[in-house]
Amino acid sequence: MNPRMPRSAALLLFAAISAVPCFAHHMAVVVSKENGVTAMSSVQLGKIFRAETKKWPDGKSIRLVLHRASTGEALTLQRLNKMSAQQWQKWMAEHKGSLKLVDSDDEVLSYVESTPGAVGLVEVHSVNDHVNIIRVDGKFPMEEGYLPH
Repeated sequence: MNPRMPRSAALLLFAAISAVPCFAHHMAVVVSKENGVTAMSSVQLGKIFRAETKKWPDGKSIRLVLHRASTGEALTLQRLNKMSAQQWQKWMAEHKGSLKLVDSDDEVLSYVESTPGAVGLVEVHSVNDHVNIIRVDGKFPMEEGYLPH
Protein backbone atom coordinates (compact mmCIF):
# COMPACT_ATOMS: atom_id res chain seq x y z
CA MET A 1 0.00 0.00 0.00
CA ASN A 2 1.23 3.49 -0.80
CA PRO A 3 2.14 5.12 2.55
CA ARG A 4 0.75 8.45 1.31
CA MET A 5 -2.62 6.93 0.41
CA PRO A 6 -5.14 6.75 3.25
CA ARG A 7 -6.17 3.20 4.12
CA SER A 8 -9.81 3.91 3.26
CA ALA A 9 -8.81 5.18 -0.21
CA ALA A 10 -6.65 2.12 -0.79
CA LEU A 11 -9.52 -0.19 0.19
CA LEU A 12 -11.91 1.70 -2.07
CA LEU A 13 -9.45 1.46 -4.97
CA PHE A 14 -8.98 -2.29 -4.37
CA ALA A 15 -12.76 -2.80 -4.26
CA ALA A 16 -13.21 -0.87 -7.52
CA ILE A 17 -10.48 -2.84 -9.31
CA SER A 18 -11.80 -6.14 -7.96
CA ALA A 19 -15.33 -5.33 -9.13
CA VAL A 20 -14.23 -4.83 -12.74
CA PRO A 21 -14.87 -8.14 -14.50
CA CYS A 22 -12.21 -9.64 -16.69
CA PHE A 23 -14.44 -12.21 -18.36
CA ALA A 24 -11.95 -13.65 -20.82
CA HIS A 25 -9.61 -14.65 -18.02
CA HIS A 26 -12.41 -16.49 -16.28
CA MET A 27 -13.78 -18.39 -19.27
CA ALA A 28 -12.58 -21.78 -20.48
CA VAL A 29 -13.14 -23.40 -23.88
CA VAL A 30 -14.23 -27.00 -23.29
CA VAL A 31 -14.66 -30.07 -25.49
CA SER A 32 -15.51 -33.73 -24.95
CA LYS A 33 -12.86 -36.08 -23.55
CA GLU A 34 -13.23 -37.96 -26.87
CA ASN A 35 -12.14 -34.91 -28.85
CA GLY A 36 -8.47 -35.17 -29.81
CA VAL A 37 -8.01 -31.40 -30.12
CA THR A 38 -6.13 -29.96 -27.16
CA ALA A 39 -5.00 -26.59 -28.50
CA MET A 40 -5.84 -24.04 -31.18
CA SER A 41 -5.19 -20.46 -32.12
CA SER A 42 -7.64 -17.68 -31.36
CA VAL A 43 -8.08 -17.33 -35.15
CA GLN A 44 -9.14 -21.00 -35.41
CA LEU A 45 -11.39 -20.62 -32.37
CA GLY A 46 -13.03 -17.54 -33.88
CA LYS A 47 -13.80 -19.49 -37.06
CA ILE A 48 -15.36 -22.25 -34.95
CA PHE A 49 -17.49 -19.81 -32.94
CA ARG A 50 -18.59 -18.02 -36.14
CA ALA A 51 -19.61 -21.42 -37.59
CA GLU A 52 -17.14 -21.00 -40.46
CA THR A 53 -15.25 -24.17 -39.47
CA LYS A 54 -17.80 -26.96 -39.31
CA LYS A 55 -15.65 -30.08 -38.78
CA TRP A 56 -12.95 -31.13 -36.33
CA PRO A 57 -9.72 -32.58 -37.80
CA ASP A 58 -11.10 -36.10 -37.20
CA GLY A 59 -14.14 -35.31 -39.40
CA LYS A 60 -16.71 -35.02 -36.61
CA SER A 61 -19.17 -32.17 -36.96
CA ILE A 62 -18.65 -29.24 -34.63
CA ARG A 63 -21.67 -28.49 -32.46
CA LEU A 64 -21.68 -25.11 -30.72
CA VAL A 65 -23.29 -24.95 -27.30
CA LEU A 66 -23.87 -21.43 -25.99
CA HIS A 67 -25.65 -19.84 -23.06
CA ARG A 68 -28.96 -18.14 -23.77
CA ALA A 69 -27.85 -15.31 -21.51
CA SER A 70 -24.27 -14.96 -20.28
CA THR A 71 -22.65 -11.56 -20.23
CA GLY A 72 -19.17 -13.04 -19.83
CA GLU A 73 -19.61 -15.43 -22.73
CA ALA A 74 -21.15 -12.78 -24.97
CA LEU A 75 -18.36 -10.28 -24.29
CA THR A 76 -15.68 -12.90 -24.83
CA LEU A 77 -17.19 -14.03 -28.13
CA GLN A 78 -17.76 -10.44 -29.30
CA ARG A 79 -14.10 -9.69 -28.69
CA LEU A 80 -12.89 -12.98 -30.16
CA ASN A 81 -14.94 -12.37 -33.30
CA LYS A 82 -14.36 -8.60 -33.40
CA MET A 83 -18.09 -7.90 -33.34
CA SER A 84 -20.19 -5.28 -31.62
CA ALA A 85 -22.94 -6.41 -29.27
CA GLN A 86 -25.49 -5.75 -32.02
CA GLN A 87 -23.50 -7.76 -34.58
CA TRP A 88 -23.18 -10.65 -32.12
CA GLN A 89 -26.93 -10.61 -31.38
CA LYS A 90 -27.67 -10.58 -35.11
CA TRP A 91 -25.26 -13.50 -35.66
CA MET A 92 -26.92 -15.45 -32.82
CA ALA A 93 -30.38 -14.85 -34.29
CA GLU A 94 -29.23 -15.91 -37.78
CA HIS A 95 -27.65 -19.13 -36.46
CA LYS A 96 -30.16 -20.00 -33.74
CA GLY A 97 -31.23 -23.18 -35.52
CA SER A 98 -27.70 -24.58 -35.60
CA LEU A 99 -26.80 -23.76 -31.98
CA LYS A 100 -27.51 -25.68 -28.82
CA LEU A 101 -28.67 -23.00 -26.36
CA VAL A 102 -28.60 -23.72 -22.63
CA ASP A 103 -29.13 -21.83 -19.38
CA SER A 104 -26.13 -22.80 -17.23
CA ASP A 105 -22.52 -23.93 -17.17
CA ASP A 106 -23.70 -27.32 -15.86
CA GLU A 107 -25.83 -27.73 -19.00
CA VAL A 108 -22.89 -26.74 -21.23
CA LEU A 109 -20.66 -29.28 -19.48
CA SER A 110 -23.28 -32.03 -19.67
CA TYR A 111 -23.87 -31.43 -23.37
CA VAL A 112 -20.16 -31.22 -24.19
CA GLU A 113 -19.45 -34.38 -22.19
CA SER A 114 -22.13 -36.36 -24.04
CA THR A 115 -21.58 -34.89 -27.52
CA PRO A 116 -18.12 -35.67 -28.98
CA GLY A 117 -18.20 -32.76 -31.47
CA ALA A 118 -19.47 -30.15 -29.03
CA VAL A 119 -17.54 -27.08 -27.93
CA GLY A 120 -18.58 -24.47 -25.41
CA LEU A 121 -17.45 -21.79 -23.00
CA VAL A 122 -17.85 -22.01 -19.24
CA GLU A 123 -16.54 -20.11 -16.28
CA VAL A 124 -13.29 -21.65 -15.05
CA HIS A 125 -14.69 -22.54 -11.63
CA SER A 126 -17.34 -24.71 -13.34
CA VAL A 127 -14.91 -26.99 -15.22
CA ASN A 128 -14.95 -30.62 -14.14
CA ASP A 129 -12.88 -33.67 -15.03
CA HIS A 130 -15.47 -34.92 -17.55
CA VAL A 131 -14.36 -32.46 -20.27
CA ASN A 132 -11.07 -31.20 -21.69
CA ILE A 133 -9.97 -27.59 -21.62
CA ILE A 134 -8.59 -26.25 -24.91
CA ARG A 135 -5.38 -24.23 -24.83
CA VAL A 136 -5.78 -21.05 -26.89
CA ASP A 137 -2.67 -19.48 -28.39
CA GLY A 138 -0.62 -21.75 -26.13
CA LYS A 139 -2.32 -20.50 -22.96
CA PHE A 140 -4.63 -22.00 -20.38
CA PRO A 141 -7.49 -20.14 -18.68
CA MET A 142 -6.34 -17.54 -16.14
CA GLU A 143 -3.11 -16.96 -18.11
CA GLU A 144 -2.66 -13.56 -19.74
CA GLY A 145 -3.59 -13.83 -23.42
CA TYR A 146 -5.87 -16.90 -23.11
CA LEU A 147 -8.79 -15.21 -24.85
CA PRO A 148 -9.08 -11.67 -26.19
CA HIS A 149 -10.40 -9.21 -23.63
